[in-house]
Amino acid sequence: MRNSIEFEVYGDYALFTDPLTKMGGEKLSYQIPTYQALKGIVESIYWKPTLLIVIDSVRIMKPIRMESKGIRPIDYGGGNTLANYTYLKDVKYQVKAHFIFNPHRTELAYDRNEHKHHNIMKRALKAGGRRDIFLGTRECQAYVEPCAFGKGEGFYDTYDGDIHFGTMVHGINYPDETGRNEMEVRLWNPVMKDGVIKFIRPDQCIQVRKIKNMEPKSFNPENLQSADELLEHLE
Repeated sequence: MRNSIEFEVYGDYALFTDPLTKMGGEKLSYQIPTYQALKGIVESIYWKPTLLIVIDSVRIMKPIRMESKGIRPIDYGGGNTLANYTYLKDVKYQVKAHFIFNPHRTELAYDRNEHKHHNIMKRALKAGGRRDIFLGTRECQAYVEPCAFGKGEGFYDTYDGDIHFGTMVHGINYPDETGRNEMEVRLWNPVMKDGVIKFIRPDQCIQVRKIKNMEPKSFNPENLQSADELLEHLE
């Protein structure tokens, strides 16, 4: 596909938590990355409001292992605080994703050049991303590189049976992605088969809860560099 990428992302630690519990206290990582965390990684490789990133699948390459650490988080009320964070340890994932043009950003129709966006995205991936890559939180630095999805040996390739992870966060709906002036959270029930989790699209999630009202940010040629200009600058 001319609008798709496949890549490997890996790091020493990962912390994929429910975003509604990020403000403090003990933290426990999900066993697998959320759709939203992988979308954030793709957007760190290359992001434009013209595009909507769609995560298709993730392949778990290494065994799911966890490690707890004592952390001193920022205490907004002052004082000295100690909390336990439980991270995923030594992780590696293969990810398949693609982009579509955001139907709610009609003002950016001038920037809808699929070929140029795809070329920039592939260049950015080879360079390790246009921004720093993190696995869930900023303290979990990660690295990306192109790969062929499904190639190589994964720890769960021959696992007998499906693995169910219960109800977990799929991702966050933002106003410019839904056309509604609300921030919402999506939930779903992922299942891993032969080491691969196939994601449903955000609009296929039936468990959606409103968080708060929110207005979309506006973009125009004055505050957004088009794909034409960016590719010309890179060349």
